[in-house]
Amino acid sequence: MYQPDLSPLMDSLALSALVAALPLLTLFLLLGGLRLKAHWAGLASLAVALVVAVACYGMPAPLALLSASEGAAFGLFPIMWIVVTAIWLYQLTVITGRFEDLRRAFGLISDDPRVQAVIIAFCFGALLEALAGFGAPVAITGVMLMAVGFAPVRAALTVLVANTAPVAFGAIAIPIITAGNLTKIPYPDIGAYVGRQTPVVALFVPLLLVVLVDGRRGLRQTWPVALVCGAVFAITQFVTSNYISVELTDIVASLAALAAVVLFLRVWRPGGGEQARAALLREREAERGDGRGAGPDGGVPSGAPREEGGAGATRTAPAATATATRPDSGTRVLMAFLPYLIVIAVFSLAKLWTPAKEYLATTDLKLGWPGLDGHVLTAAGQPSTATVYTFSWLSSPGTLLLLSGVLVAAAYRVSPLVAVREFGATVVRLRWALLTVASVLALAYVMNLSGQTITIGTWIAGAGAAFAFLSPILGWLGTAVTGSDTSANALFATLQQAAGHKAGLDPTLLVAANTSGGVVGKMISPQNLTIAATAVGLVGRESVLFRAAVKWSLLLLLALCVLVLLQSSLLAGMLP
Repeated sequence: MYQPDLSPLMDSLALSALVAALPLLTLFLLLGGLRLKAHWAGLASLAVALVVAVACYGMPAPLALLSASEGAAFGLFPIMWIVVTAIWLYQLTVITGRFEDLRRAFGLISDDPRVQAVIIAFCFGALLEALAGFGAPVAITGVMLMAVGFAPVRAALTVLVANTAPVAFGAIAIPIITAGNLTKIPYPDIGAYVGRQTPVVALFVPLLLVVLVDGRRGLRQTWPVALVCGAVFAITQFVTSNYISVELTDIVASLAALAAVVLFLRVWRPGGGEQARAALLREREAERGDGRGAGPDGGVPSGAPREEGGAGATRTAPAATATATRPDSGTRVLMAFLPYLIVIAVFSLAKLWTPAKEYLATTDLKLGWPGLDGHVLTAAGQPSTATVYTFSWLSSPGTLLLLSGVLVAAAYRVSPLVAVREFGATVVRLRWALLTVASVLALAYVMNLSGQTITIGTWIAGAGAAFAFLSPILGWLGTAVTGSDTSANALFATLQQAAGHKAGLDPTLLVAANTSGGVVGKMISPQNLTIAATAVGLVGRESVLFRAAVKWSLLLLLALCVLVLLQSSLLAGMLP
C-alpha cells in the first residue's frame, strides 16, 4: 500500500515541489526550448516523472509503471478515440467534395477570413466544446479553417486560442459538475462564480483572434463584429450560468453569438477582406513551398482538401472538383453543413435527453486497474479513486462521433469499404499523435498518483491571502499537464477549498478560479497541441505551436489572476 508523502525531501515542501516540477519543466523545455517532437518530449518527461516517483517519493517501481499504463490507456481511450473519429468524419467530407461546398457556404456569410475565424473557431468551436469537448472542437475547427484558406500554423494557433472561454462549461459543464461532486459545494453555485470570470476572457478572445489572423490591421478593420461576438457570448454565458442552466451555458452562448454575428453583418461589413485573404494565400503558399505545411506523409496537410494529381491526391478528387464547380444551391449548402448538424443532433440527444443520457451512463464499465487499484492511497490516507478506469465504450464522445460518421457516410452515399479504408488511413496518419497523448497522460497519472502534483499545489497554496492571486495558476497547471479542465478540478478542487478555509478566503471563489484558470491552460497542453498539429498536418511541429501559444496563455492567465484577486477584495460585490 503506497501513500504519498508531500514533503519527501528533507521534510521541505518547497524543495519537494521543485523536484516534483522537474517532469513539467522537462516537457516545456524540450517542447519550447529545444523544439523536440512532442512524442519524444512526452516520453522523456515520462521517464523523469518515473525516476522522481521512485527515487524521491519512494513509490514502488511496479506501481509507478502501472500508473503510467493506466494513464496511457486513458490517453488512447477516450481522448485519442475522439480525435480519430473527429478527423475520420472530416475525411468523409473531403473524399466526397462536400468540404469544398462548406468553404463556399461560409463565404455566403462572410468571405472575410478574419470574420470566418470568429465564426468557425469561436462560435462553432464553442458549440462543439459544449457538446463534445476533449479535443474535438480543435480537431474539427482546425481543418475547417484550413478549408477556407488558412495556412496550417495560423489555423492551429487560431483554434487553440479560441478554445478557451467555452472550456469551463464544456461537455455539458462536466468540469464544474466534477468540482461540485468533489467539494460538496453545489455545482450551480460554482457555475455562477465561473460565469462571472470566464465571460471577461470571452469578451476579448474574438478581438484576439482577428489580431492573430491579420495583426493590427485586422483589429482596426474588424473590431466592431469581434466585439459584438465577444460581448454577446460573454453576456449570455453570464446570464445562462447564473439564472438558467449551468449545463446549457455554452450551447446558448455559442448560438447567441453566432446569431448576433450573422445579424450584425447584415448591416455592417468590414473593409480589407481581400487584402487579408491575399496575405493568407501568400503565407499558405510559402509554407507549402518550404515544406512547413507538409503532412506526415510529406504531401499536403492531412487537413487540407487535395487536388487531383497533387502530392497527396485522394481517389475522389475528380468528384470533389465536379461538386465545387456546380452552381450554389440551398440543397448543397444544407449537405455541406449536414455532418455538423448531425453531430449537434447526436450529441444533443445523448447529453440533453434524460432517458438517452441515463441509458448511456449505465453502459460505462468501471474497471479497477489490475495491480494498482487498492494499492494506492491519497495524501489524506483515503483509497485513491483514480485507479479505477472507466471504459465509456458507448457514451464516449468518440463513439458518438463514430455514429455521426456512419450517418454522414450513409447520407453522402460513401460505400462501407471506402469508409473503413479512410478510418484505417486516419489511424495510420495519427500514429505519432497517439504515442504523444499516451505518453503525456501516462506522465500525468504518474505525477498524480505518486503525489508530485499535489506537492506542487500544496506549496503554492501556502501563500496565505495572496493565494487568491495564485489560485488560477493551479487550474492552469493542471489543465496544461492533463489537457482537461475536468482533470484539473479533480486534482486541485478540494485543495483550493481547503486553502480558502485556511486563508480566510471564499472557498467557492477559489474552486471557480481553478476552473477558470484551466481554460487558458488548455491551449498549451501537449495533448491539445498534438490534436491541433495533427488536424492541420503539422505532426512533429508541436513545439512551434507551443512557442506561439504560450505568450497568449500567460497573458490571459495574468488577467484571470488579477480578476480573482480583485474579486476576493475590492470587487467582492461582483460575486453572487
